[in-house]
Amino acid sequence: MNLEIYYEYCLSKKGVTEHFPFDQDTLVFKVGGKMFALSSINQWEKSEPSVNLKCNPDYAQELRAQYDDIKPAFHMSKVHWNTVVINSEVPDKFVKELIDDSYELVFKSLTKKIQSEILQLEN
Repeated sequence: MNLEIYYEYCLSKKGVTEHFPFDQDTLVFKVGGKMFALSSINQWEKSEPSVNLKCNPDYAQELRAQYDDIKPAFHMSKVHWNTVVINSEVPDKFVKELIDDSYELVFKSLTKKIQSEILQLEN
């Protein structure tokens, strides 16, 4: 997976916006104003990409036990967030599934009103 594929995949989700709220390096994707994915642009440029994704706490533990390249997220709640190393033992298709899971977790945490507004958006 490269940065362009990651970027386009995240933005293809309904209601997603991109931000740089922390610095010029950390690309954050949000749905309904809440983060579901973030990554360092510099790491992609150095060919050392990783992505922080929200995850169900029990599933997060399972993933960490199964994959050496899925770890508790750096600078995030280690209960709810994982760092996934890209271009590693974790297949790209599975990374996309984890992005989907993260998006869905955050989307489901939004108010019904905001969910409805997002669902009505053209994509």
